[in-house]
Amino acid sequence: MLIRIDPSSAQPLAEQVAASVRRALGEGTLRIGDKLPSAREAARLLGVNMHTVLRGYQALRAEGLIDLRAGRGAVVVAAPRRAGLWTMACQLVTEARRAGMSDEEVVALVGSALAGSPGSGSAADAQGSAADASSGPAADA
Repeated sequence: MLIRIDPSSAQPLAEQVAASVRRALGEGTLRIGDKLPSAREAARLLGVNMHTVLRGYQALRAEGLIDLRAGRGAVVVAAPRRAGLWTMACQLVTEARRAGMSDEEVVALVGSALAGSPGSGSAADAQGSAADASSGPAADA
């Protein structure tokens, strides 16, 4: 099955559902236009509540990876590369929090990166920390 979960994992089941789909996108197992199993069918096969699967699907919809419509199911709408970008953004947030940055500083850091300038103040200081973090797993993605 496309979606796999590990009931013994500390990661919430809905997050595992979303992570499975992201992984399939990144590996090329899923492509734009592919339909995901219905939430009801996936829940039955996984042995979890349908709402757990729906929460995972809703997270994917919020990331812009799938279109989720009642009666039509879930359809992949974003390129696989976008799934990798989501993962890298999560890694950036994790590293920034480890560096003690506030949410506002992270947003300022990303804004200055989009503008192509190093920014100023704590966001600029944090950019060095984020650059150090980019040599980790995110840089390999």
